[in-house]
Amino acid sequence: MSSFLYRLGRAVARYRGLVVLAWLLVFIVCGTASALLNKGTDDTFAIPGSESQDAMDHLDHVFPQVSGTSAQLVLLVPEGQQVDTAATRQAVSDAVDRIGDVAQVELASDPFDPDVNDAVSDDGLAANIGVQLSVVSTDVHDSTLTDLSGIADDLAGEVGSGARVYTGGDAFADRVPGLSSTEAVGLLIALVVLLLMFRTIVAAVMPLVTAVVGVGVSVALVYLGTLFVPVSSTAPMLAVMIGLAVGIDYALFLLSRHRDQLAEGLSVEESIARATATAGSAVLFAGLTVLIALLGLSVARIPFLTTMGVAAALGVAVAVCVAVTLVPALLAFAGRRLVPKVRAQAGGERSGRRRRPRFRKPRVARPWVRFVTRRPIVTIAVVVLGLGALAVPAANLRLALPDNGSQEPGSPARETYDVVAEHFGAGYNGPLLVTADVIQSTDPSGLVDDLADEIRDIPGVAAVPLATPNEKGDTGIISVVPTTAPDDARTDALVERIRDQEPHWLAEHDTQTAVTGLTAVGIDVSARLGAALVPFGLLVAGLSLVLLAMVFRSVWVPVKATVGYLLSIGAAFGLTSLVFQEGHGAALLDVAHVGSVISFLPIILMGVLFGLAMDYEVFLVSRIREHYAHHGGAQEAIEEGFVSASRVVVAAALIMFGVFAAFVPDGSATIKPIAFALAVGVFIDAFVVRMMFVPAVLALLGDRAWGLPPALDRRLPVFDAEGDGLLHELRLADWPAPDSDEVISARALSLDDDRGRPVYRDVELHVPRGEVLVLHGSGAVGKSALLLSLAGRVTRHRGDLKVLGQVLPQHVHALRPKVAVVDGRGDRDPAGRVTEALARDIELILVDDADLVLRSEARARLRDQLGFRVTSGGSPATFVLACQDPDRVVDLLPLEATQLYAMTRRPAEVL
Repeated sequence: MSSFLYRLGRAVARYRGLVVLAWLLVFIVCGTASALLNKGTDDTFAIPGSESQDAMDHLDHVFPQVSGTSAQLVLLVPEGQQVDTAATRQAVSDAVDRIGDVAQVELASDPFDPDVNDAVSDDGLAANIGVQLSVVSTDVHDSTLTDLSGIADDLAGEVGSGARVYTGGDAFADRVPGLSSTEAVGLLIALVVLLLMFRTIVAAVMPLVTAVVGVGVSVALVYLGTLFVPVSSTAPMLAVMIGLAVGIDYALFLLSRHRDQLAEGLSVEESIARATATAGSAVLFAGLTVLIALLGLSVARIPFLTTMGVAAALGVAVAVCVAVTLVPALLAFAGRRLVPKVRAQAGGERSGRRRRPRFRKPRVARPWVRFVTRRPIVTIAVVVLGLGALAVPAANLRLALPDNGSQEPGSPARETYDVVAEHFGAGYNGPLLVTADVIQSTDPSGLVDDLADEIRDIPGVAAVPLATPNEKGDTGIISVVPTTAPDDARTDALVERIRDQEPHWLAEHDTQTAVTGLTAVGIDVSARLGAALVPFGLLVAGLSLVLLAMVFRSVWVPVKATVGYLLSIGAAFGLTSLVFQEGHGAALLDVAHVGSVISFLPIILMGVLFGLAMDYEVFLVSRIREHYAHHGGAQEAIEEGFVSASRVVVAAALIMFGVFAAFVPDGSATIKPIAFALAVGVFIDAFVVRMMFVPAVLALLGDRAWGLPPALDRRLPVFDAEGDGLLHELRLADWPAPDSDEVISARALSLDDDRGRPVYRDVELHVPRGEVLVLHGSGAVGKSALLLSLAGRVTRHRGDLKVLGQVLPQHVHALRPKVAVVDGRGDRDPAGRVTEALARDIELILVDDADLVLRSEARARLRDQLGFRVTSGGSPATFVLACQDPDRVVDLLPLEATQLYAMTRRPAEVL
């Protein structure tokens, strides 16, 4: 991958104008298409397969009058007056008639009608006009709401004497989050951080520009997705929030690496190519982890949550594409203007030679890392106990979908909610709906009344204002008002108590019942999401262990990273619970409603923070591992790697924190807790876990932190997240010489077995094209293992190896089709295999156990092939033979162009 990114970066730098033009066209086309074609968002929270959703879907067919959304017009008279007067009754009756004529209104109930129960408050100050619409909330026309508001104003004027009519209900809820000027504060924070880091306006503005382009494209694509699937209004906002954060950070990683390389004296084009390959590989890894985590939201099996995950993942995918294409193009346009001024004076191009730059190390980083690693056990204990204490409130975290009680204070829906709660009771804001299958009953009305009477006796029921069968007499509905608010845990318990009666009603009345309504759907959604947290957490933690083991070839590094991630998640949950559920500091953050958090916050936080945590982990620990691999010394590696990476990690975390925190002050009830949780989660993970916990654990482990068990190391794929393989390849680009014709070049080549014992050591080979190399040695000396290494079949070797111009192990997949391995012991016709390889124009043929080709006819053919050494295409063929004793194959070898390489016995097993 790093080689591909290297070529991509170089191509983008050369054709930068076309790349920028292409992105501008994509931006314009997607934005225009989205504006013209999108169908709008849909905030219907459906949960297929749940009892409440199945019952709701059933009502759409058999009782459409109650399947749409609803509205409320609440008439409130001042203290000392009574709402139930003759004049008021007449005014209300006239208003109900007018409401019935409004488009999309299915029916309106007169609170003073004898058949309507519990529509006048016990204190006599309020009357509730219920309005049932024929469409769901997302399909309500603005004109319908305007007409209802106008009727409410007319009614208030007609009643007079200080009366007010509040319009609310689900139809008036404004749950569509929108951007405000406050969110620009996040970009301003990012700009300040980038200016302090780069000290140049060009470098500081570039990540912001590319992030905005990526967000614009991703949001446009999300809105285009409304043509095919329902998309909630939270999805594009989530894409904006996450896309901005990761877009700025990903561009920061590439820009930082590019400037460091320019300071070292690299040319602009070469630096762009290398930055795209190295930092771009880290960006791809980070983006991949976030994508997997966000797409993993589908484990909850809730369509709207899956759509949100896909939308956010789309924002991340576009940010990655922008980082490896548009960012390098802009770097090419900037040219030498991005060379750090201080570093440029230290080196290189003006003197005609490269010099190592004088990096201006962060003044705080080295004392800090020494402080946290001086007594690592103390640091670990402080972090674990501190974050553990912050996580304690998370045990009481309550999940619920937002209702009108979480709307902004002063909004019509919130005012109506508060009036209803004050004068009727909190449960009237979230009634339940019990459906009953009464098709087999000879007295549907009587059966529904009997059920209603039994429901009234259930603890937690405040009232049963409506109980009626439909016109066909096959389905009955019973409206149940709880004594508690929709997001109260006691309402959940009431739903469970009613559902517990379903077997009794089936046996007693021969009727199948179900509990539904918006409140019940919200409870089922929260329950499904809560149940999904454990499997999703296992998925994320398992993914963390595997991916980091692939990157760092270590057991303890992934375990430490996963533990740190879990500490960050727990602390973020705990702080979110403190503010949004217990209300501590809620006023400072302008939290409109406390008591619960939105149901999908935990699973989104776990997914997004996982990706960001792995991002910081890779960037920090890779620098530590790089120093350890090159210089050794665990403590020195921790210190030098930390000092090298800390500035970029801190800058990236501050930008992330600023972007997320900017959505908190004016964010909607849906976005505000998500933004808060992400902001504190990023802050804790970057500045506590990565800056304290990680170096302390590595210091405690020392050399034991690095290395995998050999068997696991051999089976686990390699993921080069920092482009080390590419740097190795570039270092060997002109080795052994720019015009070398060597087919095999090896230097300090070594291999260990599964127990870490040497198979072969310090092999040095230089085999020109068309020659024959004989690897010989008696017993288990590693000759077969070396032969397979030359063929690209064994890849765990160390040192430098180049075969047919391909650097190994980076390009084993490109090499393997170009070589042939013949088994002199196991193949029935070794010479025939060699003939086939030459016919396929294979230029490198390796024969293991060549001394065991004993049949005279086969031996003669092999002798002729070794003597001729030309493929069917006319190219010179190179041979490598492995044998016990060269004297046993001397009759096969040509007199000229033959090398012998003796291998000595080592205390190890041959692979």
